[in-house]
Amino acid sequence: MNVFLDFEASSLSKHSYPIEIAWVFEDGRSRSFLIAPLANWTDWSPDAQRIHGITRETLASKGTSIPFVVEEMMRDLEGHVLHASSPSWDGKWLSVLLRAAGRPRHALRLRKSDDLFAEAAATILGNLVANVDLAGLVASVIEASEPTSPAHRALPDALHELKRLGMVQAEARKVVAGRA
Repeated sequence: MNVFLDFEASSLSKHSYPIEIAWVFEDGRSRSFLIAPLANWTDWSPDAQRIHGITRETLASKGTSIPFVVEEMMRDLEGHVLHASSPSWDGKWLSVLLRAAGRPRHALRLRKSDDLFAEAAATILGNLVANVDLAGLVASVIEASEPTSPAHRALPDALHELKRLGMVQAEARKVVAGRA
């Protein structure tokens, strides 16, 4: 099954680490965790904190241990196809989290959400796909669905990717209906 995964992080530096993770299955099931940082994870950006609104104190008091988060991830996500809107960043934080729990950094892998969107549209379009600008269809849905005030929290952001999948599928169905 397709799953959308999202992280919030301490910063966008090369020493950043994940502070929140969420995943949403295509059927709507979801999980979310604040992540208690390791003692040697010290990178912190006040600018990032202003964006996501998560404080170090919140992580210390409400964060879940890395071993527990990773065990839950592996149990829930292994064998599924994982997607992220920004797999380069989210993949970095996924690797950091997996390695912190003693797992191989590629125990789980991410694909770009846009690729799933294009595949889903192509499936609906069938033989019409050759006559449609698939990349343009996906890009127009993404542009039209950009939030005016993004949540910058892992679960709402992952849910937004699931919503976008539905929007792309609906656009593809409109194309098919218009050509019938």
